[in-house]
Amino acid sequence: MSSFCPNLHYGAQHACRRNLLHIQGASMTYLVTGANRGIGLEFIRELLERGESVVATARNPERAEELQALQREHADRLAIFSLDIADVASIEAFVKELGARAIDVLINNAGILERCGELGEMDFEVIERSFRVNTIGTLRLTEALLPALRRATGDAKIVNLSSKMGSIAENSSGGSYAYRASKAALNMVTRSLALDLADEGIIAFVVHPGWVQTRMGGPNALIDTETSVTSLLDVIDNANASTSGSFKEWNGNTIAW
Repeated sequence: MSSFCPNLHYGAQHACRRNLLHIQGASMTYLVTGANRGIGLEFIRELLERGESVVATARNPERAEELQALQREHADRLAIFSLDIADVASIEAFVKELGARAIDVLINNAGILERCGELGEMDFEVIERSFRVNTIGTLRLTEALLPALRRATGDAKIVNLSSKMGSIAENSSGGSYAYRASKAALNMVTRSLALDLADEGIIAFVVHPGWVQTRMGGPNALIDTETSVTSLLDVIDNANASTSGSFKEWNGNTIAW
């Protein structure tokens, strides 16, 4: 295959090989965290529908009935693992169980949104827990999966689901300290990942999925999970070295930090 991609630098050669895989109809392996419901579950549906191989994680996968149903239907392409990204031992056990698999695209979807109260009545345990899951857990898992990402056939991608609420420039209403701060920290983490991994041809960026009709977003949200995820997959598919380190909206627009 490499004879079709001559005289290219490291990153461009891997991108060329990856494009050839798509042309030849080969599937890639996606790892999606928080896949038991909502946006994570929709990622699993859409990826399986287009023929990809998928690794799905959830804290309690045995309770994820819709995910289990998909596994029965696509047993050859969907593997489900237990994972709590806030727990070091859980991450270590998961990575060990994952073994020598290659991961082409890591979609860090797992996260929490909890109310921490107003100024003067702040629940700092909620704030600490939000950072432990949304920021530290995501970074810890990503670091642990770097060997799997380095085994990717082409340019591996790290896609961190953030939120426009983590944008400093977009904050015009205040409040939501736990969620805003932990997602803003995730944005900075991702920017550093993009810079530190650039020479290896690994792309890292953050996406805002929109205000989505999930348990977290509520029934009055503007878009459904299918609209969000299919649009996000377009963004992910088209991501390249110039995308790395950026903050993208579900529709492809760039969000100010």
